[in-house]
Amino acid sequence: MPPRSPLPQRHGLDAAWVRTPGANQHGELPWATMREFLMDRLPARAHVADMLEAGEFVDQAGRPWSESEAYRPHAFVWFHRRLAPETPVPFPIEVLAANERLVAVDKPHFLATTPRGAHVMETALVKMRVALDLPQLAPAHRLDRLTAGVLVFTTRREYRGAYAGVFQSGGAHKTYDAVAAFDPDLEFPQRISNRIEKHRGSLQAQIVDGQPNASTLVELVEVRGRFARYRLTPATGKTHQLRLHMASLGLPIVGDSLYPSVVDVAPDDFGAPLQLVARSLRFVDPIDQAVREFTSKFELEWPGVHGGPSTDAAPGDP
Repeated sequence: MPPRSPLPQRHGLDAAWVRTPGANQHGELPWATMREFLMDRLPARAHVADMLEAGEFVDQAGRPWSESEAYRPHAFVWFHRRLAPETPVPFPIEVLAANERLVAVDKPHFLATTPRGAHVMETALVKMRVALDLPQLAPAHRLDRLTAGVLVFTTRREYRGAYAGVFQSGGAHKTYDAVAAFDPDLEFPQRISNRIEKHRGSLQAQIVDGQPNASTLVELVEVRGRFARYRLTPATGKTHQLRLHMASLGLPIVGDSLYPSVVDVAPDDFGAPLQLVARSLRFVDPIDQAVREFTSKFELEWPGVHGGPSTDAAPGDP
């Protein structure tokens, strides 16, 4: 882990950092100047030159690195990345409850939990840090970008470990609601248990042979014509678990662009949300032992009903 950043947050974002390598096996330094190192290591080289000139790269003491400064091994370089424009997610994020340790929100579809890749400012973490003026806000768990519903943050660094432990140990009880096709030949409730693996570089996770590591209880709640609402209760939290388990039943969730097959959706297309909502979350508070319970207010949309998502545009479900 790096030491504490000498730079304050900017727009709710922590400063980024890189650490310079040591000498090679012959005792030679790989670069002559810090400028050469930064130009070689960081992808946006044009930005690097401008940022060096503006003094935007600093050392651990907060002192700007100069363009001509000699290369220094095992040194931290701190900076704020220059961000690309992002399409705003056109749905609000609502605070469900808050105290001195926790903030529970109702995350909308299409909003990532934390900054990653092309999604930086348009993330729940950054938006809530800015809106609530809580720079140490951090997620106690995560929701997939396409899934809406209950998401819990811790307010300060000293609380992170205790609450993260609740989720990592399986101490949080979660239920989800989903809309998918109705198959009268399937019996519910049923529990799906198998092994899910997701390989780096692959958009989809896969069910593979081996010791089960994923388990979901699927219950039928109501039927409307060719579609139904299901309650999903995961006992584990593998990537895309609910979407993959429903697809494995032949009941992909309405609006899923990954399962059973990948569908190319434009980044600014918000017209067919995945009909999956993290409906409820309950756990015993590890600090004061109180029972915490939060419920999402998001409504599911039924295909062809009141302007609901089209099944032609949304072939699959988690």
